[in-house]
Amino acid sequence: MSENQNSGSSNIHEYTVSELSGALKRTVEDAFGHVRVRAEISGLKRATSGHVYLTLKDDKAVLDAIMWRGMADRLRFRPEDGLEVVCTGKLTTYPGRSKYQIVIDVMEPAGVGALMALLEERKKKLAAEGLFASERKKALPYLPGVIGVVTSPTGAVIRDILHRLRDRLPTHVLLWPVLVQGESAAGQIAGAIRGFNALPEEGDIPRPDLLIVARGGGSLEDLWAFNEEEVVRAAAESVIPLISAVGHETDTTLIDFASDQRAPTPTAAAEIAVPVRSELIAYIDDQERRIKRSLNRSLSDKRERLAGLSRGLRDPASLIAEKIQHLDHLESRLRQSVSGNLNFKKQQFSGAVAKLRPQLLTRPLAQYEDRLNQLDRQMTRNLTVKKDRAGDRLEATVRLLESLSFRRVLKRGYSIVWDEAGKPISSVGDATAGRMVEVEFSDGKAAAIFQSGAGGKTASAPKKAPKPKSPPKQGSLL
Repeated sequence: MSENQNSGSSNIHEYTVSELSGALKRTVEDAFGHVRVRAEISGLKRATSGHVYLTLKDDKAVLDAIMWRGMADRLRFRPEDGLEVVCTGKLTTYPGRSKYQIVIDVMEPAGVGALMALLEERKKKLAAEGLFASERKKALPYLPGVIGVVTSPTGAVIRDILHRLRDRLPTHVLLWPVLVQGESAAGQIAGAIRGFNALPEEGDIPRPDLLIVARGGGSLEDLWAFNEEEVVRAAAESVIPLISAVGHETDTTLIDFASDQRAPTPTAAAEIAVPVRSELIAYIDDQERRIKRSLNRSLSDKRERLAGLSRGLRDPASLIAEKIQHLDHLESRLRQSVSGNLNFKKQQFSGAVAKLRPQLLTRPLAQYEDRLNQLDRQMTRNLTVKKDRAGDRLEATVRLLESLSFRRVLKRGYSIVWDEAGKPISSVGDATAGRMVEVEFSDGKAAAIFQSGAGGKTASAPKKAPKPKSPPKQGSLL
């Protein structure tokens, strides 16, 4: 039985892994060469090469999918996780990982309902962050000097805006060209808004006073770039006032809620941006006429009031004549007063000069000189008395010192014994044998040597005292 089994197995064709993978690939591609799949996007990611990898799923199964860069760049909307789409492509296998996948040629939203649901969800999210709040909106300038426009450079939108600005009020326009449709459109639009805001106010390129973000009409998918978060956030962050003009009057995108003002069409945006020149001139002329009428009326009222007040006043010439007469009277009084005061001061000065005599100065000087001589004599007497008294005290002190001096004792027969250091020897214990000493009498000194120690007899002084050794020279070590 086992032999039969073995013989049966040997009849099965033997494949290599590559052969089997290739056969499966041909079978899948032949059977499902062109398919259309409705599913939900999951795990979407874009490689650095630009290719898009994602997973299509429903409630029971998943299918790997890939979209090459060329197809991804032509999408009219940006795919996101959770979005229901309809994909058209061919089914193939990837032998390197033993899996099958769909290569997407066309991707479309699964009806307007799916995009609308995504739009509503995003709108609620951004509104909760306060990006649509009315207090964030800025007032538009009345007469912008420079207007920045973010739109396609080749469409009819920019021509309509320029034409309407030229008709109403010619204004300097800066165009930032961008794509207004496709997957890369959102990034370019957001970058343009932030780029205008980043321009320096005093740079070579003038910074716009107003921005217009515009696009013509289209389907929800065509306008989807203006619903992207990065575009909405860039519009909300713009320091420059921004007008959104996307699509027709019935079209509404999320940038309309974040902008400072929404225009139903690009042409209407130009009309909102600037006033009509002729209307502005007419308004200025009307204001000029009103100002002139107001000034004339005010001048007339003032003139009438002045005339009424002047009737109650006296003749100005008579008033001036009275003041001139009063001024002349004051001048005369002033001259008399100055002259009288001057004469009085002269009399006072003459009286003071008469009182000034040399005796008034010499007499006090003589008195001061006598006083000074008297003080000098008194001081000389005092110094002589003090000097004599000090001499007497000095002589008494000298006599006292002489009476207390030991030399008076020497005159009575006493002597003093000095050691080698010149100190007196007062104790017999210091009388060591052989010690050289010096004995002082009242009339001089004599050298001596002790012959015995303490308690012994001492020898008489030698006939000739030995010469003391001369001290060593300074700096000698001997």
